[in-house]
Amino acid sequence: MANKKKTKKDFFKRALDKVEIVGNKLPQPVTLFAILMMVTLLLSWVFGGVAVEHPGKAAGLTGPDGQPVDTIEVINLLSREGVQMIFTRMVSTFAMFPPLGLVLVVMLGIGVAEYTGMISVGLRLFVSKVPDSIITFSIVVAGMASSVAADAGYVVLIPLGGAIFMGMGRHPLAGIGAAFAGVSGGFGANFLPTGLDPMIAAFTEPAAQIIDPNYTVNPLSNYYLMAASVPFIGLVGTWVTEKILVPRLGPYKPASDIQIEEQSPITPREVKALKWSLAATFVVLALFMMTIIPENGLLRGDIDPNTGSRSLRPFYDSLVPIMFITFFVAGLVFGIVAKTIKSDKDVTTMTAKSMSTMGMYIVIAFVAAQFVAYFNWSNLGSVLAVKGSDGLNAIGFTGGPLLVAFIIVASMVNLVMGSASAKWALLAPIFVPMLMLMGYSPETTQAAYRIGDSYSNILTPLLPYFPLVIVFAQKYVKEVGIGTLISMMLPFSIAFALVRIPMLLLWIWAGIPLGIEGPIYYEP
Repeated sequence: MANKKKTKKDFFKRALDKVEIVGNKLPQPVTLFAILMMVTLLLSWVFGGVAVEHPGKAAGLTGPDGQPVDTIEVINLLSREGVQMIFTRMVSTFAMFPPLGLVLVVMLGIGVAEYTGMISVGLRLFVSKVPDSIITFSIVVAGMASSVAADAGYVVLIPLGGAIFMGMGRHPLAGIGAAFAGVSGGFGANFLPTGLDPMIAAFTEPAAQIIDPNYTVNPLSNYYLMAASVPFIGLVGTWVTEKILVPRLGPYKPASDIQIEEQSPITPREVKALKWSLAATFVVLALFMMTIIPENGLLRGDIDPNTGSRSLRPFYDSLVPIMFITFFVAGLVFGIVAKTIKSDKDVTTMTAKSMSTMGMYIVIAFVAAQFVAYFNWSNLGSVLAVKGSDGLNAIGFTGGPLLVAFIIVASMVNLVMGSASAKWALLAPIFVPMLMLMGYSPETTQAAYRIGDSYSNILTPLLPYFPLVIVFAQKYVKEVGIGTLISMMLPFSIAFALVRIPMLLLWIWAGIPLGIEGPIYYEP
């Protein structure tokens, strides 16, 4: 029996090693995205004019021009209009690339917190008090919780995971992998409602109204299932980290060109500075709370007709600036008390130093932004999504097998379309009505989509933040490439799928509501 287990472990390890080798033979991210740009242009020329019926046609949906949608057609980007669009929008495409501004703004605040020594001191005190296994679990769960702050978890928590493991004397890539698994692989699972809930429901409701014009979908209709998933994903993510990733990575031996700071003892002055920093953080957070707790707070929006109270949308949209200010103030106070900041010049130097480390990411972001734009403009991803969905519909699956097949299709589409809302805008009008006619509620189909949209996030290089994770990892291991990261994350992806899909089926079998006003079955 022991030999069989050892053989299975050796086989799995060899398989992951082969994935890493093959993946690392791919070009560097900048070159890869440049090649994909060229391939997209070529495919748009070859398939230009190919059209499929728009899934929202039957629902009477309208496009941006206000006209009823009819078909989705592949646009030839090598035509006169396409070439003009590429050149006239090149600068704005880069400047408006969502991850770019988010990353740079947050890193300004983190730079001050890092170079004053606040983060290092705080982490060292933290790891000295908490058992290793709880830290890993905490990182994975914190990753899921970070979706409240939109995509800020990618920027803050993933490098933090590496730093925590480094401070514990463990391989920092294991910490990065655990954080990435929580932030991206556990996407959608959360104890708290997020901006994704109303966004997804906004596409589910009109799709349901194709069958039932009076049907409404509560934004929290999947809340119970998503909240209950958190501890299971946390435990599975911890197990994969400790039992697969850590043993595979082995002990960390930094190369000669990797500069790792020597861990000196924490001084009483640093402890005092950290206390003042925490106090300043609480003051800043209290001030921000005063902008959302009162009904007429500065970061409250218009009155929501569904709840009768003012929306928190402005607050959600302000989370990145809030994080920047919080980190900046905390780092500033720590630096002043700890004497690592002696003048305003020191602060400027720290923020500039933080930006200098992002040079490679800015280059990657430029080519990634162009590729994502080309792919969206060409409609290649949309046509692929509709064709794949039509094929699944033609197979004739029913019941549980159809839900599982739909989850797999959603995860496959996720490899070519990054936006959760864009994918659902295409898939909802097809699958929501189809499953309603088979007796499943729109809320059930929506839950199945959210599961399929999550566990494959950590495998696709087309995820906008995938190159950023590679940059974070290369801080510790220069040779990290696409294959290294995929081989690290593949066990997480498989494990999350093996937990979340059966959990959905068992939830349906038990007849537990999916969330607030979240029925499982639909009765016409």
